Amino acid sequence: MGNSNMIAIIGGTGKVGRHIASRALEKGYLVRMLVRNPEKLTFRDARIEIVEGNVQNLEDIQKLLNGCQIVINTFGQPLKEKPIYSSVTEKILEVMADLQIDRYIGVTGGSLTIHGDKKSFLNRIGAKMFEIIYSNMMIDKKREWHILNRNNLIKWTLIRLPFIVDGTEKGFIKENLTDMPGTKITNRDIATFIINQIENLKYVQKSPFISN
Repeated sequence: MGNSNMIAIIGGTGKVGRHIASRALEKGYLVRMLVRNPEKLTFRDARIEIVEGNVQNLEDIQKLLNGCQIVINTFGQPLKEKPIYSSVTEKILEVMADLQIDRYIGVTGGSLTIHGDKKSFLNRIGAKMFEIIYSNMMIDKKREWHILNRNNLIKWTLIRLPFIVDGTEKGFIKENLTDMPGTKITNRDIATFIINQIENLKYVQKSPFISN
């Protein structure tokens, strides 16, 4: 079944991922990270096991996840690229099922609207603008949500985020299941929230909004 303390991180070199890795180490977890080009890593820690590979390659995902019991996916891509969020998540869940890994924590944008949401007027307008301007991305993000929502075998949580800012941790996080409670959040607060979700199962099979 693998090491219950081993976390696999996808998207660990991004704005949030590196802080997730640091916070996980502080909490005593072992960390393994998928990196496309290790030479471009902006931070180093001998305690982090690096797996060189591509998130679109099933074998690389298998190599990353083998021996882990927790998967954290903060994969991101430039807006100009063809969105592959749903296909990446689909591959991850397939490998998780094969390896009997049951905890998945992912992130998406607050513009994602799902059944049961009660967004404010301004947040509904903002979400609609995203759907118009970034239609391909939002279609793919919705598909990712449906892939997760249909999965009852894995304890998944998909966290919806506002604008992410780089800064010191605020130490307080607003949470809401039906509407975005604020306009921004620091990357360090996101990292803290994500690591806390590993053992806190409050949002299993749910997609909470968070903000500062």
